[in-house]
This record gives sequence, C-alpha cells and structure tokens, in this order.
Amino acid sequence: MSMNELSGEYIDVPDALNRVGGNMDLLKRLLKRFIDGNQIDEMDRVLREGNMEEAARQAHTVKGVSANLSLVKLRTVTTELELILKDNLDYSAKLDELKQAYDETVKIIQEITS
Repeated sequence: MSMNELSGEYIDVPDALNRVGGNMDLLKRLLKRFIDGNQIDEMDRVLREGNMEEAARQAHTVKGVSANLSLVKLRTVTTELELILKDNLDYSAKLDELKQAYDETVKIIQEITS
C-alpha cells in the first residue's frame, strides 16, 4: 500500500510528509511518539475526576499535535470536544467518538511505522 493510499479520513499522509520536508523517518518517529504519549487515556482520567478545565486544555493540546501531524479525524473530534468541555456540556458521546478515532488512528500509524 502506498502512502497516498493510506491517506483518508484519519491521516493525510502526503500532508504530514510535506510538513516534515518529505522526511519519512522523521514522520515515523513523530507518529510513534504521539501514540507512546497516549494523551487520550490521561484526558479520560482527568474527566473522571471532574476537572473539565484541565480536560479542555488537554483536548486543545491533542488538537494542536493532531493538526501538526495531519491526523485529520483526531483534530476534528478534539476540536469539537474542546468546545463541549469549555461550555460544560455533556461530553460522553464525543469522548467515546474520540476514543474510537484514536484507536483507528493508532492502527493506521502502526501500519505506517512498521
């Protein structure tokens, strides 16, 4: 499967490669670092503790990292989650969507980096 075929709903690989000057090794290292850091579990923990403000900050961070790595679906979902958290609305469905998007993104990253 080519890098272009890996692009889609979850990761825009050509855009990500463009952002790192075409350096595939660097992109792979950055993607691995992203999944090693699993900020989604931490956000879930903070939300269970009831700290919406900290969770919104974490969503903002994940949104930025996702944008920089061209993780399209995660960027979209964390953008929506951040707004929900800032407005103190019910976030449970969006958090579930985020976890699902993260799991799918990790699978694709593992394909790219293996």
